[in-house]
Amino acid sequence: MKRIGLFLLTNIAILLVLGIVLHVLGVDRMLDESGVGLNYADLLVFAAIFGFGGSFISLAMSKWMAKRMTGAQVITTPRNPAETWLVATVKNQATRAGISMPEVAVFDSAAPNAFATGMSRNNALVAVSTGLLRTMNQDEVEAVLAHEVSHVANGDMVTLALIQGVVNTFVIFISRAVGHFVDRVILKNEGGHGIGFFITTIVAQIVFGILASMIVLYFSRQREFWADAGGAKLAGREKMISALEKLKKSLQEPLPDQMAAFGINGKPAGHGLKMLFMSHPPLNNRIATLKGQATR
Repeated sequence: MKRIGLFLLTNIAILLVLGIVLHVLGVDRMLDESGVGLNYADLLVFAAIFGFGGSFISLAMSKWMAKRMTGAQVITTPRNPAETWLVATVKNQATRAGISMPEVAVFDSAAPNAFATGMSRNNALVAVSTGLLRTMNQDEVEAVLAHEVSHVANGDMVTLALIQGVVNTFVIFISRAVGHFVDRVILKNEGGHGIGFFITTIVAQIVFGILASMIVLYFSRQREFWADAGGAKLAGREKMISALEKLKKSLQEPLPDQMAAFGINGKPAGHGLKMLFMSHPPLNNRIATLKGQATR
């Protein structure tokens, strides 16, 4: 259920690498109009191409990176009744949700967790932890799987990639504009862009990238509520509520930071500004929302 942590680090890393490569190749000079000012129209096009490019590179790599970071083992041929049930349950839910059968995997973790990722609704991965299989009963695991399948059916990975692309575009555009201002106005550099532009752009890109991640994380939190509702529809509301209640009682061992936005069980609820950097709403809020929907 966590689609975003991967984007936060991967996108920033991709954008930084692209920025360094483009500087080395001299692309900056192509955007430098007559050596004195930026061509903002060209810069916006440049920012959009590389902003969306970075986001969709991250999306395309998401399944591969998820497997590498969690050690998830895809079930190709079920080896026991539990794996047979997992594959059959996901297949049934995928059919009902109108999507192609995702890959089903298990990763070794003592904490109950699960995630879904992939480039599209018809090219996805659903994985559960060994801890989740040990601590939850079959109804609760079914609800967790339904939640993850709902993420896939809702197209959350692509939606968040598009949002990230828009955010990346503005981060690239604004950071380069700030770099240009520092280079020309503060450092009084009248020739081609100097080291001041390069360093300022990199620093601004990191700062604005962190601030912009709050926008992406906001949408991630909203889509968790939608996936809970989808999970309740596929598996049953009481099963979904029971699964979330079980997660509240578990000792939380979060996924790697790069995968934090991909699991069903987010980090412990924060307060104040910490809430802005959470990929998941507090479990209490999610449970209350499901119970509220049941009374409507």
